[in-house]
Amino acid sequence: MTSIIFIENPNMQKHYASVTSTEPISVQTEDKAKKHRYVRKEGNCNVVFRHVPEEWLLFVTDIFTTLVEIRWRVMFLIFALSYILSWLFFGILFWVIALAHGDIRDQNNDPCVYEVRSFTAAFLFSLETQTTIGYGFRGMSENCMIAIIIVTIQDVISCFIDTFVIGIVVAKMASARKRAQTVGFSNCAVIQLRDGHLCLSWRVGDFRRHHLVEGTARAQLVRSTLHATGKIDVTYEDLVIQQSHIVLVTPTTISHRIQPGSPLYKMSLSDLRKEDFELVVSFTYTDDSTGMLHQTRTSYTPNEIHWGQLFQEMIRVSRRHYRVDYTLFHHTAKVLVPLVSAEEYQLKKQRRPSPRPSPRSSPRRSPRLQRPMDLLKPPAVKVELVSDAVVFADIPAFQTDKGNPDTLSPPKDLTDPEL
Repeated sequence: MTSIIFIENPNMQKHYASVTSTEPISVQTEDKAKKHRYVRKEGNCNVVFRHVPEEWLLFVTDIFTTLVEIRWRVMFLIFALSYILSWLFFGILFWVIALAHGDIRDQNNDPCVYEVRSFTAAFLFSLETQTTIGYGFRGMSENCMIAIIIVTIQDVISCFIDTFVIGIVVAKMASARKRAQTVGFSNCAVIQLRDGHLCLSWRVGDFRRHHLVEGTARAQLVRSTLHATGKIDVTYEDLVIQQSHIVLVTPTTISHRIQPGSPLYKMSLSDLRKEDFELVVSFTYTDDSTGMLHQTRTSYTPNEIHWGQLFQEMIRVSRRHYRVDYTLFHHTAKVLVPLVSAEEYQLKKQRRPSPRPSPRSSPRRSPRLQRPMDLLKPPAVKVELVSDAVVFADIPAFQTDKGNPDTLSPPKDLTDPEL
């Protein structure tokens, strides 16, 4: 097993260096029976419905959606039969009218439809009428009102059939499933360290030049529990995505931070390999060209979630463009990531001692230095000398030389009567 090395600097910041190991990380797990996917890699749900009540009635009621969802070969068969059967039906009606009017028996009789003397001619007249070919040999006459009414009905029905067929073909060609095939997910998901937290990441990209307007990413853990009675419970757990709203111009890595409240918070690498769940991710977006809403889905099993890897950078900046190399879309690189769960990793980070202070401490200040500056001033004594015209105030208490005329000193005998 590859060892994990933590490189720390004096500021206790952790760095992780990439490794090039020839042996992948292997964890022994118990042999389990292979289970089928809930959602396939291409996005289709692996679910089959049985004994649906009134299933055919539901399909006929919503015939437009039914025809859009069926296969192309079945659709072509249905549309070909709709035209051929309608030509045949109205051809029989024109042939019956010709028989009743006597156009087949009497060649000299004024016919209801010109040049319709047999069933083949009646079928050709029906085909020419519905497809508006108009060869000029056969045409209606004013002798039979019933034939005129049937031709009118056939023209209206032909318009409905043409509109229905064109609408179905256009809707089927612009189906969301076809557009979803041009938006793809990476073949695997990875667990890596980002901003000091374990994160589950996967990549999504748009392979067309006409990009998407906006999209929303979503992820769920799907678990199926089989009870002894044969009952199966399917549970869904949502994963909080850091940046769910994306403008998918370039391939983007979507991340889920494994933190308290996440279903993966207490899972280590060994626990992940023993788990039995399916990570179903989806991306719902609006097409820039058509303005239609689409959704692309895929799923990842625990074996497809690679621990200790990250996606390689595939965007390069040139002088004029941002270049995207899609050959690196599914490529990953190994990095050093602890094999413990996110919960245990956070506990170890909290228990790590904080950096010690410097052994040299700043010297303590003397109490005298901590006093206010005004206490350092010399004390002043207020002495008032009263005379006839002068009042002296705020005389400093320090004596100076007698020859200095700028200072005064108090007398020695304070009992002098002159004071």
